[in-house]
Amino acid sequence: MQLQKPTLSFWQIINMNVGFFGIQYSFGLQQTAINPLYTFLEAKPEELPILNLAGPMTGLLIQPIIGAMSDRTWHPRWGRRKPYFLIGAIVCSICLFAFPFSRALWMAAGLLWILDAANNTAMEPYRAFIADKLPAKQQPLGFLTQSFFTGLGITLANLSLGFFKDIISGTSHSGIPYWVYGSFFVGGICSILSVLWSVLTTPEIPPTIEELAHLKAQKKGLLEPFREIGSALKNMPPVMWQLALVYLFQWYAMFCYWQYVSLSIAASVFNTDSNGAAYEDAVVLAGQVNGFYNIVTFLSAFLLVWMAKKMGAKWLHVTCLLMASIALWAFPQIRDRTLLFLPMVGFGIAWASMMGIPYVMVVGSIPKERYGVYMGIINMMIVIPMILQTLSFGWIYTNLLGSIPGNAILFAAALLFLAAMATLRIKPAPVSHD
Repeated sequence: MQLQKPTLSFWQIINMNVGFFGIQYSFGLQQTAINPLYTFLEAKPEELPILNLAGPMTGLLIQPIIGAMSDRTWHPRWGRRKPYFLIGAIVCSICLFAFPFSRALWMAAGLLWILDAANNTAMEPYRAFIADKLPAKQQPLGFLTQSFFTGLGITLANLSLGFFKDIISGTSHSGIPYWVYGSFFVGGICSILSVLWSVLTTPEIPPTIEELAHLKAQKKGLLEPFREIGSALKNMPPVMWQLALVYLFQWYAMFCYWQYVSLSIAASVFNTDSNGAAYEDAVVLAGQVNGFYNIVTFLSAFLLVWMAKKMGAKWLHVTCLLMASIALWAFPQIRDRTLLFLPMVGFGIAWASMMGIPYVMVVGSIPKERYGVYMGIINMMIVIPMILQTLSFGWIYTNLLGSIPGNAILFAAALLFLAAMATLRIKPAPVSHD
């Protein structure tokens, strides 16, 4: 028998999602600081996609396995999901402290693999945590609260680059400016402290006697999570297959943007490439632009809860993706550094939707006992397009886009338009009541 989930207060929902802030601060550094750090270590622009392979590969391997394992976990003290995002946060913090000490490109790339594995270990159970804790009527608020903390965490990560550049000078022997160190050290502190806050303030709902008996009766062994993933894929709800096509275009586009935004700004605003002091200024401006759209994200996240009720999650996501497409179409054509922020208003609103609304569209079709594994499979839908991007976009960039960073951003704009069209095919299940 499934017990009715209690309705939580607004501040209880905030407390349970505070840990998402630290996880997303780390992802913010990956979006804005990792590729410039690679460039400081003399990576070539066409090498950036393959150097970012760690993120999607670890997401593909880690998240569905962690999801399946957390579905099968229960500890009277630590719960079901919390052990995973606590362990992930600890490893993530260690990696963030180590990252700016990279002495060679291979070392930075290796640390990114470990960092991404830790981030994915922490993040996937957080999605299932929302579905576990909240009744159906509060799940949109829960997922979009994660969008709020996504925007806040990434904003502070991006703005920290400019802050530390203004107060720290000098460069390490490996060529990494010392101001980069400050951003990574703050990220290491935020990662562990924010997750600890959620772990200590939010109890998990214990399983019923029947659910506990089911957990104990499940087969144990190293291969069982893989069998669970295969079974879940075989029985996956149709709405998730429809979402997979949206994600193919959406996340390929986002990876293009994150990898080439600094180079695009360097070309359009500073009329330079990846060499010299002007490029460092472009990196800082890219951090400010990314910080600004994430400010818009956390300011608009709770507004989207109301809009999703008024116009439906599907139509809201279509609208937001079209806004993002228009924003990226305009972005590389702007020469004035101040005007760069204007299209990022629409892009920031779309980012809030990307981080929350798709989960609202599919969670009603997912069986309760498989929340973890299906949230992991949704992440597979995110990372497979990213893997395709890292393997294919270097060739596309060189041979089809003329090695022009602005064209990479325009390519992303076209893909976001296709993602909006694919969203029209989604048929969400009606909202149920717990």
